Amino acid sequence: MVDYTADGRVAVITINRPQARNAVNPEVAQGIENALDRFESDPNVWVAILAGAPPMFCAGADLKAIAAGQADLLSTERGGFAGLVARERAKPLIAAVDGPALGGGAELVLACDLVVASRSAQFGFPEVSWSLVAAAGGLFRLGRKVPINVAMECILTGDPIEADRACAHGLVNVLCEPGEALAAARLLADRISANAPVAVRESRAVVLAGTPADDATAWALSRRAWETVGSSEDFREGPRAFVEKRLPRWTGH
Repeated sequence: MVDYTADGRVAVITINRPQARNAVNPEVAQGIENALDRFESDPNVWVAILAGAPPMFCAGADLKAIAAGQADLLSTERGGFAGLVARERAKPLIAAVDGPALGGGAELVLACDLVVASRSAQFGFPEVSWSLVAAAGGLFRLGRKVPINVAMECILTGDPIEADRACAHGLVNVLCEPGEALAAARLLADRISANAPVAVRESRAVVLAGTPADDATAWALSRRAWETVGSSEDFREGPRAFVEKRLPRWTGH
């Protein structure tokens, strides 16, 4: 139900339940966690893409699983809902959204670092229509990505945000035509993986932790990142490649 493939420095994690709109059941939750474990532990893979088998990204929680008393199994101890939304990660994860991402599906998108979406994508939280709440991060993460009034409208009406509007408000990094989200996400992943992986990981961590922090904390985080990168082999390779006018050969160490 969750496929994992690696090609060069990039892995693709695909929710593969199109017959159930890629809804998250216990197998999907565990499958995503296992895929993330594999991605994070592989020193040769530096960026991952999260996708859904067409025509939908993810419809959120599988209501049939909930009705069967399996609600607790839709989360994992380390990752929270779908094994992802509360997961501590070190490497960049890109959401490739081709089609609707609703409820928990939109929360998976918000848990990623970057978003590539086709014009057929939608991002919505219909929970209030069924006397539910988006309790897997959507209620606080959406307003961090788009203006608070846009987030409030989406969450209180249950109406989705269309891809063009999501892009205009900064939720989407790359907007593409239907059917092209995965390919466009791969191009973005290649742009990231062309850079020094230790520097990428440390920079990501400081952006996430330092942006909402006070200046003193942000400076301390930046100094620690500089020290970590400075002790890596790639720290010496970068300037050497610049002087020798060649592409750097990163090792990730």
